[in-house]
Amino acid sequence: MTAPSPTDVTWHALSRMLALGWDDGTEGRLTAARLRAACKCAACEHQRRGGQPPEAPADTDLESINPIGSIGVQLVFNDGHDRGIYPWTYLHQLSQETCA
Repeated sequence: MTAPSPTDVTWHALSRMLALGWDDGTEGRLTAARLRAACKCAACEHQRRGGQPPEAPADTDLESINPIGSIGVQLVFNDGHDRGIYPWTYLHQLSQETCA
């Protein structure tokens, strides 16, 4: 079974929500704060292992969404954090957890 691929990626600036459509027919919406807290970069993973998961205030915003080839996107947040790469499979998983 192949991993789902995005069919639609739309940033809604007013609601600070990333809307995702997938080729398996599912959809999901993720807030910028949820995405920031779910970052898997080395620094954020180190925080988690130390018992201090990253926190993101409700007013967290995305400044840019940069494609990383065909594997996913780099998200740049308004707190300056730009280290995380979000593979499509991870975004699909997060979007389905949020919808459940």
